[in-house]
Amino acid sequence: MASQDKVAFITGANKGIGLETARGLGQLGITVVIGSRDEAKGRAAVEQLQAEGIKNVEAVRFDVTKPADYQAIARHLEDRYGKLDILVNNAGVMLDVVDMEGQGGFNTTSTVTPALLQKTFETNFFAVVALTQELLPLLRKSSAGRIVNLSSILASLTLHASPKSPIYGMKAFAYDASKTALNAFTVHLAQELHGTPIKVNSAHPGWVKTDMGGSGAPMEVSEGGKTSVLLATLPDDGPTGGFFHLGDTLPW
Repeated sequence: MASQDKVAFITGANKGIGLETARGLGQLGITVVIGSRDEAKGRAAVEQLQAEGIKNVEAVRFDVTKPADYQAIARHLEDRYGKLDILVNNAGVMLDVVDMEGQGGFNTTSTVTPALLQKTFETNFFAVVALTQELLPLLRKSSAGRIVNLSSILASLTLHASPKSPIYGMKAFAYDASKTALNAFTVHLAQELHGTPIKVNSAHPGWVKTDMGGSGAPMEVSEGGKTSVLLATLPDDGPTGGFFHLGDTLPW
């Protein structure tokens, strides 16, 4: 399928990694639908991309915490495009109170509250599952459906368990656990869709200078969407059910 015939929906795409993903896909000629909780910020993102020469882009008001929005975006995509080729579950939150800039590491396990755990999981896990299930009928209409779940290296139980790992001392429990659960969703859904044209993968974008990543992150925002774009445009013989950063496989 030519890129010009593809349609992508990206949640939380009015800024940061989501906007970079929209930019990367738009530069390939893919029609991009930006999901943004703030309608004005979504329009501003569209205007920015259009000024850069990306014409096939639109914004819709979309909040991952509002189930009614799942049905609304499904209707919009069905009515306007008749299908969906790429779903990038980009929106996410880190609510643990941690010092991302610190050198001594952190661990919130003994202080995190059930309420914070629930709020984190609502956005980072339950919303992703529900939205993906809602949009699967449209993805099944694509000849090359791609689902990209924005995870994090902080989801890796293998790395968290190793004292020699670079993330061993960085344990934001609610965030990390929600992304580990998201990785489980990736593996399970990929197996269910085995034998179909749909591929499902988890992406670690890297530690990026965003509102969440902080100014001390080593990667620029412009680099943040590269892994998502790669996984969203995998060829027919590409992987499914994996966990990747810039083409490299990460441990679960």
